[in-house]
Amino acid sequence: MKIEILNNTPFLKWDGTFNKMEALLLSGKIAGICYDKEGFEHLKNEPITKTERRIDLTLNNGHHSVYDHIMISFNMQEIPKILAMVINNEHQYTTSEKSARYTPVIRKENSDITELEETLYQKWLPIFENEIKKQYDFMKDPKIHKLAQENARYLISVFTPTHMIYTTSLRQINYLASFMISYINDADYQNPFEKKLALSMIPFVNELERLKVLDEGLLKNEKERKLSLFGKNLDQKDIYYGDIYATRYQASLAEYAQAQRHRTLDYQLEFLKEKKFYIPPIIENKQEIVDNWIKDMNQVKEFTPQGELVTVYETGKYEDFLLKCKERLCSAPQLEIMRQTRDTLLEYKKALEEKNHPLKEDIEKYSHGARCTFPDFTCTSDCEFKEGKTLTRKI
Repeated sequence: MKIEILNNTPFLKWDGTFNKMEALLLSGKIAGICYDKEGFEHLKNEPITKTERRIDLTLNNGHHSVYDHIMISFNMQEIPKILAMVINNEHQYTTSEKSARYTPVIRKENSDITELEETLYQKWLPIFENEIKKQYDFMKDPKIHKLAQENARYLISVFTPTHMIYTTSLRQINYLASFMISYINDADYQNPFEKKLALSMIPFVNELERLKVLDEGLLKNEKERKLSLFGKNLDQKDIYYGDIYATRYQASLAEYAQAQRHRTLDYQLEFLKEKKFYIPPIIENKQEIVDNWIKDMNQVKEFTPQGELVTVYETGKYEDFLLKCKERLCSAPQLEIMRQTRDTLLEYKKALEEKNHPLKEDIEKYSHGARCTFPDFTCTSDCEFKEGKTLTRKI
C-alpha cells in the first residue's frame, strides 16, 4: 500500500510530506475568530506565541473543529477494497475510486488476488457474456463485457486492492487513524476477517505517519468512537417508516460499497452466522448454472468474496431516501442496488399507506418505475430500455 498527498493540497512540502506546523498555525488563528474583536486580519498578524497557546488549548480540550478547515487530498494506491469501504463509511470525505465495471481482474506478481480467484473470474466472464447476449441481444459487445465484469467480480475478495483519490480534513484523517488503532488493538485475531483487516490498517496508519499528517492531540479519541461500518445485533433493531426511516435487508458486500456512498443516509453491516452468497438475476432461473455459481463461491469463501451477503441496517430521512431513488432507480446503476432501492421504496409506500401517513400521497408519485417517471426528475439521456424503465431488468 502506498499513499501520496496530491499537490493540490496546501502545506505540501517539497519532499511530499505535510507541513503540519503551518497547518496548525492557520487553524490556531482561525480558532480565535469567535472572540477576537478586530477580525481575522488582526489574528493573521498576532504574535506566534499567542497562536501556539490557542493551538495547545484546542488540541487538548477536544475543540477540534477548527482543524476541519485544512483539507488534504490523498492518492491511495493498492488499498484493500474493504479498507476503502471502512473509510468511506465515515461521512466527511470526497472520493473517486476505480470502478470494478471497467477493471479486469489480472493477477500480478506479489498480488493479493489468488490464482483461484483469477481462474474463476476468467471462467465466469464468458458465462455471463453468453447469458446476457441470449436475453438482451440488442446490447453491444462492450456493454455486455462491462456488465459481465461487474457480475464476475462478485467472486473476488473484498480485500482486492483498489486505487482511489480521497479528500478529507486534517481532523478527520486523524480521527480515522485513531479509530483504526482502536480496531487494531481490539480485533479478534482468531477471526480470519478481523485479523486480515486489522493487519491491513497497520500500513495505512504507517503511511499517514510517514506523510506527517498525524498529531497526538487529534489522535486522542476521548469519546472512544469506533469505526461506523460494523454493527452488532442488527437483526434486533427496529424497522420503521415515516418522516424518518430505518430498514434492514441482506445485500452483498459489493452492493454495500455502492449504498454507503449516499452520505445523507447511514449504513451498518454485520456478517451472517452462516455464509450466503448473492446470485445474479441473469442466471437465477437456470439451476445448473446457479449450482455451479454456489460451488465456486464456496471455493473462495475464505477470502470473503464481494458476493458474500451481509445484514445491512439503513437509516435516514424520507427526503434523503428520495434522493437515493433519484440516483439508483435507473437502468444505469448496479442491478443489485437498483432492486434493493425499489424494494425499500415499495415497503416504504405500503407502510405509509397502512398508517395513513401524510406522506402516503407523495411517495405514490415515485412508485411507477425508474426515475425518468418521477414528476421532479428530468432525464437527459434516454436509455430506450423498457425493462430498465419498469425496473424489471435482470442485468
